[in-house]
Amino acid sequence: MSKNALTRRTVLATGVAAVMTGASGLLVPARANGLAPTRTMRGGANNYLPNAPIVERIGGGGFWMTGTVRRAGDGTPLPGQRIQIWAHTTEGHERDAHSHGATLTDANGEFRLEMPQIVPAFGQAHGHLAYDSEDFKTVFLRPVMASSSDTTLHADFVLLPV
Repeated sequence: MSKNALTRRTVLATGVAAVMTGASGLLVPARANGLAPTRTMRGGANNYLPNAPIVERIGGGGFWMTGTVRRAGDGTPLPGQRIQIWAHTTEGHERDAHSHGATLTDANGEFRLEMPQIVPAFGQAHGHLAYDSEDFKTVFLRPVMASSSDTTLHADFVLLPV
């Protein structure tokens, strides 16, 4: 065995490895391989009422629920998707029909719905959101607010086609 580290075989093997690594994209900046779908959160479906109406606002307003809806894999924004929202608020309990409403995403896959101030239920101020239409897998979210005095809550959906 030769003690010379720079042999013809070493040069050839190193060159092939460099070409293969470059061809696999490891020499280019990092990029996302795919956007994973959002998983349903525990407790997200609590007090869900199917087919809540699309509304301009729930109750008297003053609090904003916002978010985005994108397709799993490529992250494409999804316009026209129905998002249902409900919560325990200053105007009603999350099981009350008048505390539920739905909205549609805009051309950028963003949604925004005004509702009464969310208040703590079972010790946590939280909202409930659902994607419950037919084109993608149903997802229920239950984001918790950092503070019960917050006046907005944001949630993002990444949906998996059915």
